[in-house]
Amino acid sequence: MITENHLHCLHCGAGLVLQIVDGIERQVCPSCGWVFYRQMKVSAGTVIEQGGRLLLVQRAMPPWQGDWYLPAGYLEYDEDPRRGAERETWEETGLVVQTKDVADVMFGDQDPRGNVVTILYTAKIVGGELTTSSESAAVQWFMPEEIPHNLAGSGHDQAIRAWQRTHRRENDA
Repeated sequence: MITENHLHCLHCGAGLVLQIVDGIERQVCPSCGWVFYRQMKVSAGTVIEQGGRLLLVQRAMPPWQGDWYLPAGYLEYDEDPRRGAERETWEETGLVVQTKDVADVMFGDQDPRGNVVTILYTAKIVGGELTTSSESAAVQWFMPEEIPHNLAGSGHDQAIRAWQRTHRRENDA
């Protein structure tokens, strides 16, 4: 887990000290009282279905290199989550998509880069061409019964398995 360790106050420059604030050990400025609150990363991605199949990306880099996940990634600090989901999908798959409804919100605490909240949107393909990138070793469509066992963590595995369960039930009906 990456920890953030600020040595000096961002407001007055004094050295920070550890104190209990709201029942949690935090870095606090003894001079002006500023408190450093660690924050989660925010990610956005898409759930793209076509012909009863789900689009997954195989990671080309750590963490989870070689594992499968939904097209998603970290948002820029000023980026709208819908636009970020569309951008990440294009970067990782070559597809231009339009986001629709919120499909899921996931929490992940297994990522060595830090805890993350991921907002997933259903999305419609509006252009582009399916291709890999420096981030994706493979991009592939899967039927519910074909979903690989090696799924990326940090909530992707949970969201993909939930999609799989829902679509297996629909196909069994």
